Amino acid sequence: MSLTSKEHLLVQHFAQYVSDHKKEFIQKVLSQRTRHVTVVLEDIYQSQNASAVVRTCECMGLQDIHIIENTSAYQTNSRVLKGSNKWLNLVRYRSKNTNNTEVCFQHLRKQRYTIYAADPAEEGIPIHDVDLTLGKVAIMFGNELHGVSNFASGQCDKKVKIPMYGFTESLNISVSVAICLSTLISKLHQCPWMYGLSDEEKEELTLHWYRKIVRKSDVLEREFLRTIQ
Repeated sequence: MSLTSKEHLLVQHFAQYVSDHKKEFIQKVLSQRTRHVTVVLEDIYQSQNASAVVRTCECMGLQDIHIIENTSAYQTNSRVLKGSNKWLNLVRYRSKNTNNTEVCFQHLRKQRYTIYAADPAEEGIPIHDVDLTLGKVAIMFGNELHGVSNFASGQCDKKVKIPMYGFTESLNISVSVAICLSTLISKLHQCPWMYGLSDEEKEELTLHWYRKIVRKSDVLEREFLRTIQ
């Protein structure tokens, strides 16, 4: 969604309170941000795991994380997050008496994502074989005990797995996410024309992030908007 004329002016207004170094860093991060790949978390119940995943996604350049809360509420651990959540869009699905997984799938498909469920099953595609040139990819991870739900397993487009060579058949979810994203983002960066944000998205995020980093931005915003009425 494009910014309004007032929001365009707000970006310029806030810029005077941001150092040149920080503005350059924001532009560098924006140039590597992506919505071509996203992560979906379904009923993660351990706060340290949810927080580690969020931190990994931010480090890897993802902008959106989709969080499904059918049976477990999304909880975080600030010591693990390290503030990473404030730079991301966390899209939460937590309506009562609703199959929130189904709602999430409908939302993702409207945005033309192919939904992969992380699953160690034999029919799963190895993560390094996922073809990002075919379109946007959402990788879904289920909870720590049961994995993805039966609904997700049956309704996802494909299953994806991390090849393993030992006796143990599963990895901690935060490790799984890190491996999958490291593999996919490395492939994305070989095709820089494919993964980037639009100019409109970059400006929208610039405003969002300026609001986060400028001291008393809410007060400054109210005062500025009053002057341009």
